[in-house]
Amino acid sequence: MALRLGVGLAISIVLLGFSAKRLWFLISLVRSGQPAVGRTAERKKRVTAEVTEVLGQKKLLAWTIPGIAHVFAFWGFLVLGLTIVEAFGALFNPEFAVPVIGRMPIVGFLEDLFGVLVVVGIGMFALIRIFRSPAKYGRDSRFYGSHTGAAWLVLFMIFNVIWTLFLYRGAQYAVALEKGTNNFPFMNGGAFASEAVGNLLQPLGLETNEWLETIGLWLNIGVILGFMVLALHSKHLHIGAAPLNVLFSRRPNALGELLPLYVGKELLNFEDPADEATFGRGKIEDFTWKGNLDFLSCTECGRCQSQCPAWNTGKPLSPKLMIMDLRDHLFAKAPYILAGEDAAGQEKLIDAVKAEAARPQVGSRIDDPCYATDGYYEKGHRSHEGAVIDYDALWSCTSCGACVQQCPVDIEHIDHFMDMRRNQVLIESQFPAELSGLFKNLETKGNPWGMNQNGRTAWIEEVQFPVRVFGMEGEDKIPADVEYLFWVGCAGAYDDRAKRTTKAVAELLHTAGINFMVLGEGETCTGDPARRAGNEFLFQMQAQQNVEVLNEVGAKKIVVTCPHCMNTIAREYPQLGGNYDVVHHTQLLNELVSTGRLTMLTASDETVTYHDPCYLGRHNKIYMPPRELLTNVPGVNLVEMERSKETSFCCGAGGGRMWLEENIGTRINQNRGDEALATGASKIAVACPFCSVMLNDAVTVRSQEQGVEAPAEVVDVATLLLSRVQK
Repeated sequence: MALRLGVGLAISIVLLGFSAKRLWFLISLVRSGQPAVGRTAERKKRVTAEVTEVLGQKKLLAWTIPGIAHVFAFWGFLVLGLTIVEAFGALFNPEFAVPVIGRMPIVGFLEDLFGVLVVVGIGMFALIRIFRSPAKYGRDSRFYGSHTGAAWLVLFMIFNVIWTLFLYRGAQYAVALEKGTNNFPFMNGGAFASEAVGNLLQPLGLETNEWLETIGLWLNIGVILGFMVLALHSKHLHIGAAPLNVLFSRRPNALGELLPLYVGKELLNFEDPADEATFGRGKIEDFTWKGNLDFLSCTECGRCQSQCPAWNTGKPLSPKLMIMDLRDHLFAKAPYILAGEDAAGQEKLIDAVKAEAARPQVGSRIDDPCYATDGYYEKGHRSHEGAVIDYDALWSCTSCGACVQQCPVDIEHIDHFMDMRRNQVLIESQFPAELSGLFKNLETKGNPWGMNQNGRTAWIEEVQFPVRVFGMEGEDKIPADVEYLFWVGCAGAYDDRAKRTTKAVAELLHTAGINFMVLGEGETCTGDPARRAGNEFLFQMQAQQNVEVLNEVGAKKIVVTCPHCMNTIAREYPQLGGNYDVVHHTQLLNELVSTGRLTMLTASDETVTYHDPCYLGRHNKIYMPPRELLTNVPGVNLVEMERSKETSFCCGAGGGRMWLEENIGTRINQNRGDEALATGASKIAVACPFCSVMLNDAVTVRSQEQGVEAPAEVVDVATLLLSRVQK
């Protein structure tokens, strides 16, 4: 007994010492980040998230097979936590049992059941990795770039935990049978797997089984604590980091707004910035502690990578790999960061750490042999030479939100990418040349196209009914009889395709008897293109101007046709004191149809497919109103694309990319356009002016290549509805 206790304690002290040292390092590294605002508010939502996402594994189960495997592993280790208590107790007392519940048959049954399920789970994980191996599928595998060797080692360690558990429990059961004692806590039954192993071992005799019990116990404790050390030094530290990351994640409905810039815990004042202000994230130390926790929480599962429109069209951007880049850089630079302002301490650092500290955060990696895959080989190796984040990868992001929506541990990829863009634009002045024209047009003309302000009402001359324009009759406030302020937007006023939508929505509102008004020349760009392109200063200028106007005229209910305008006005203007009830035109039109304020005409049958705009769907969770509207249109047969709703594929125009050339890989809009055409639909319905342009271009390209008429027409939901409405 003394030998058992002495060896067991020695193993425990050594391995727990290594674990404690590493854990303190990780805590210090996370805490070295900048303050993160609002991460402990809305506690009820945070508790709910822990229950549903961590305990309930909700986001993991969105992918059924790997989700089930993870449930087996996760809940297995929760339940098997009791066996760890039993193992340490057995070092001191051979007849130890957990107080109160420790001898209940149901407890023994659950322990053995989940032990078996853990083995089943790791078997499923192994098969998934074999059949989706990056060695076989290249960048089409979601595991491309992940540390696959470490993943196999972890699966092996988990297997070791289980077989050593059943070895010592089986021997314990055999010893208890021979001696007639309570060495095994569940002599009354329940622990079916342990009993089966014990029956196999019983013929070996009492002395052999006593040694097997002791050796198995040492092995089990050693493997468990050794696995802890391994986890804390690998990507599997997400076992502890991920639940905390979910707890402190942003909890908006859908993806939420882009966060403003802070100095410490105070909003950045652009007119008089503090001396210590940082504009975006220019180095790894600029990220918040929550950002650092994000990096540590990445499981390298590749769900984000599998959904990313940039990665799926041959570009060097993978959300997973960029988070891994930042995490690996954080670890490599950690001695420098933790040395703080101690110049003498920094000088004593090894050359490798100094070299890491000197690496630029963003820069070109075009000379890297693996440039197309962000510098990664299939098994996860990446050179530490050159910039941490590839310039082309950073600017390939469309801010579609697929990465954030898919991430099972609530990493906030878009926030990090946009913050790095902000630093590139505001501090480094390093951004794609095309954006110079965009920024100039927004600043001088108030719209991305550089059109004159008096052109905002030109569409009104093309309709056959009166449209009320604010101020035309001397109003200083929106009249009480006006139900909605119609925010036309830049595209809706200047782009020919979007103008058709504007006129269709206006006519439908007029037909339904809705009193609406437009601001006319009082509108300016919401600032969304500037903000997503990193020019936060320009966004603040435009947003403040619009909020002042909207508040001054007394705007309350606003209808928009552009999801980007909707997201900005509804979700980001509250940051500046603008709080309004904002609806998308598909929501309002669906309500008008369902309440009978719009009457349908009978029409011939046609097949229609619907494309979910990212900023309507993932960013605002508006999936059903456009579909309900289409299914209520007589003659329309709605067919879904394979990637739809939460897994919809981007058109390629978000994140400011509407105004950027796409010169790397294949075109995102073509990928989506081909998918829409593959449904055989005669019409592709959209609900966003950017999507309309991008998908129409994709259809036109295929038409020209084949030398035939366009196989499908791209139309806004509103124009399709207008063609079927009785006027």
